[in-house]
Amino acid sequence: MTAEHARQLLHEIRAQVIAGPSQRATDSQHAKGKLTARERITLLLDEGTFHEVEPLRRHRATGFGMEENRPHTDGVITGWGTVHGRTAFVYAHDFRIFGGALGEAHAQKIHKIMDMALAAGAPLISLNDGAGARIQEGVTALAGYGGIFTRNTQASGVIPQISVMLGPCAGGAAYAPALTDFVFMVRETSQMFITGPDVVRAVTGEEISQNDLGGADVHAELSGVAHFAYDDERDCMEDVRYLLSLLPQNNHEVPPATLARDPADRRCEELLDLVPADGTQPYDMCAVIEVIVDEGDYLEVHARWATNVIVALARLDGQVVGIVANQPQSLAGVLDISASEKAARFVQMCDAFNIPIVTILDVPGFLPGVRQEHGGIIRHGAKLLYAYCNATVPRIQLIVRKAYGGAYIVMDSRSVGADLSFAWPTNEIAVMGAEGAANVIFRRQIAAADDPEAVRQRLIKEYKAELMHPYHAAERGLVDDVIDPAETREVLIRSLRMLRSKRADLPVRKHGNPPQ
Repeated sequence: MTAEHARQLLHEIRAQVIAGPSQRATDSQHAKGKLTARERITLLLDEGTFHEVEPLRRHRATGFGMEENRPHTDGVITGWGTVHGRTAFVYAHDFRIFGGALGEAHAQKIHKIMDMALAAGAPLISLNDGAGARIQEGVTALAGYGGIFTRNTQASGVIPQISVMLGPCAGGAAYAPALTDFVFMVRETSQMFITGPDVVRAVTGEEISQNDLGGADVHAELSGVAHFAYDDERDCMEDVRYLLSLLPQNNHEVPPATLARDPADRRCEELLDLVPADGTQPYDMCAVIEVIVDEGDYLEVHARWATNVIVALARLDGQVVGIVANQPQSLAGVLDISASEKAARFVQMCDAFNIPIVTILDVPGFLPGVRQEHGGIIRHGAKLLYAYCNATVPRIQLIVRKAYGGAYIVMDSRSVGADLSFAWPTNEIAVMGAEGAANVIFRRQIAAADDPEAVRQRLIKEYKAELMHPYHAAERGLVDDVIDPAETREVLIRSLRMLRSKRADLPVRKHGNPPQ
């Protein structure tokens, strides 16, 4: 074979690889409302930057007709490119080939690109659309998942890992996305579950569809497995790109800064009207965040799960910050099992990737009830406490209204290591609300009075005046300053600038043993 013939053959093979198995398979994928693996990669990466790795790889399995069916890529496309000019690694299951099922060669390609991402110190994005382990290859296919899980764990907290669910993901395969930092799903086309509807029906007798069992809305709202849910793949990929713009390449870097067009000293007069002084009146904490951050722009994570707490990525003075805030519109902003888990995982992610944390408090406590106690609120609430106590990034606490009991301590108080704590003049920091406190402390005095209600109201006012006035915590050094709400943005930015060079070390250890 001459050099020219070899070159021509190479171009023909490459053209076949890019075209995929057949037009019929591509049409079938489109008919399901799904893009092909290469179309997805094109949406994700900057134009013309994709470099494919091992496009000519084939499986070597025998039996069950596998010898006659050895397509290039083996059902997964791997490589690297850029997102907003920064390197990112990607692998995408090609459902047109073996239904995207994982076999030995398929797994080895994924292992290689994961190793490359970790070595290069760059984010890894998986575009998942596969039917699980390849049955024809037996245990070697199962072993392939073990290699993926191990690498997910090794890369955790080292490089950002993002899973984009664009098709089915069942059985053990579902654990790989669960080990990553963020999970995106698309409605109607993506599902995740350990046991599918057929198994559920056989074991429990329950009838349920794939979407109702493990669809995007289920995982975004009920289970908390999915951080984001979208109606179509294009919107999904756009937000994956947006998220990457807010994250560093690895744990040795800080997130990319931008030139801030929003003045650092912009006053936030709107905040005076947004937050009612009456602690019993609800309001939308999202509106407060929108006023404070650069140009009102932020990316809320887990927006539909555990809505009594908000976690979001935003910018202040062009620098990325993580925001954890109570949401008075939902369950009055109390902490419960799900909210504690949601906030804890977010705090850990921010700390791993050098993102400063701003915690905005308006919390009446932990949610009471038998269900919460029996569900392990102590254990789950401790996860949030552990996450904050373990975090070494700059941490600022802002109390906008009330901060009661253990929830005040857990939400990054000075006593658990917050660098700075600020409060608005309307703040109330106490073991509990004045009404409850008066009923406990003065119960005998109230019971013996001729007019119990009048005495109770008088004692409530006395308790508020002595122990819950806005400056009580500041006088004892538990709050660094009481600030004008209109100056909140300026105070936060000035403080974060000062903390930018913060250095903190944890005790030398193999790893901690956090509550589970």
